[in-house]
Amino acid sequence: MATRLNHIVKDLSPVQLKGTDALQIEGVAFDSREVKAGDLFVAVRGLHVDGHRFIDMAVQQGAVAVVCEILPEQPSEKITWIQVEDSARALGLLAAAFYGYPSKQLKLVGITGTNGKTTIATLLHRLFMQLGYKTGLLSTIVYKIGDQEFPSTHTTPDALSIQRLLNEMVEAGCEYAFMEVSSHALVQKRTAGIEFAGAVFTNITRDHLDYHKTFKEYIDAKKLLFDHLPKNAFALVNTDDKNGQIMVQNTRAKQFSFALQTPADFKGKLLENELEGLKMRIGNQDLYSLLVGSFNASNLLAIYGTAILLGQREDEVLAAISALHGAEGRFDVLRSNAGITGIVDYAHTPDALKNVLETIQDLRTKQEQVITVVGAGGDRDKGKRPVMAAIATDFSDKVILTSDNPRSEDPEQILADMEAGLDPVQKRKALIISNRKEAIKTAVSLARKGDVVLIAGKGHEKYQEINGVKYPFDDKQILKELLEQL
Repeated sequence: MATRLNHIVKDLSPVQLKGTDALQIEGVAFDSREVKAGDLFVAVRGLHVDGHRFIDMAVQQGAVAVVCEILPEQPSEKITWIQVEDSARALGLLAAAFYGYPSKQLKLVGITGTNGKTTIATLLHRLFMQLGYKTGLLSTIVYKIGDQEFPSTHTTPDALSIQRLLNEMVEAGCEYAFMEVSSHALVQKRTAGIEFAGAVFTNITRDHLDYHKTFKEYIDAKKLLFDHLPKNAFALVNTDDKNGQIMVQNTRAKQFSFALQTPADFKGKLLENELEGLKMRIGNQDLYSLLVGSFNASNLLAIYGTAILLGQREDEVLAAISALHGAEGRFDVLRSNAGITGIVDYAHTPDALKNVLETIQDLRTKQEQVITVVGAGGDRDKGKRPVMAAIATDFSDKVILTSDNPRSEDPEQILADMEAGLDPVQKRKALIISNRKEAIKTAVSLARKGDVVLIAGKGHEKYQEINGVKYPFDDKQILKELLEQL
């Protein structure tokens, strides 16, 4: 889908432009290896690699124009050079223009927060499909255009991929789209050029401090989504989390709230909570759901509020929500003929793990054991490792500490970091088994009729990353096979 260069650079406010902008552009690229003849190359400074180093390669590959922050000392006169202050932001704006501003042709809602993003985005997609709308989804688990699925690479893709996917949604006839928005994506300006119809804040707890360094920086990163909302958009925040109000301090959008514990525009109350599902009240209506736990009651409130703010009828929304099942790997319940309950959950932060275990505690009769298998990811925030180990032992009868995705780190060192958070009493509850499959097998072998086995940390993931290689690994499939053997 070729276009004119002067058409897509009009939003940039360049520092300077050398050469002609009356060029035909065949495509936009920020990876020099993907540049084709007639493309525009955008040199972006990444966390590990600076795209300016690859300008020559991009030109050799056939780039006819280059966007960069620093011009080469002797820029070729055969190339059009566009100097900007911020290449990352420019990439988003260029991508949006190249693909015809697809977010303006959709009702696109962004969901951000530490926990609940995937569940809310996934259930909103299912809800609006059930209500009869063709709907798009960009989530940690999968990208969807209607019923068509594509594998997900990141919680939020790169700016170019986002705009391409949104354009494909528009061309496929989607009216609505729901998108997880990560803190990394916001800081890296991957959402530049996107016009949101609304944004949802779930909650915020410790996570990604390997990247953001401080909790305040992490909060500020999430807040960027709301800071950039247009005035005709809505901002829906969870006021049970005190940071909900911080999110909307500078927003121009119309502000709304949802909560289980505090006054809110969309107020709910959890009435019953069992492994088979929950019953809650939203406003004056009772709702039954297949989802489990107070955290999911909060997620359902967010989904309900979003649908109402998008103009849907209350009775139709409530009826559709009651039929929804949860996202894969989010409090995924498996049962064996031997009477053992298995649960697979993505909980990979202290707060998420605590929420899941508190929910299990609320559901148990106290006669059964709770056996938890948990690890911590390598090359990520090391400070949460001992905290997660302590939470697991506080809320479980037995704990097996094991590998998650060690990535480039030594799994034994990660486990030592986790064990350091345990006092002598907690250590008596814990086993350390580095091999994750063996850890899951041991947990099941320790379980008796009525017990609950929780496998936490990886959820929907179908791999385990070790030394840069992703090996096939599926917590749910392994647990299912082991339970069937009992």
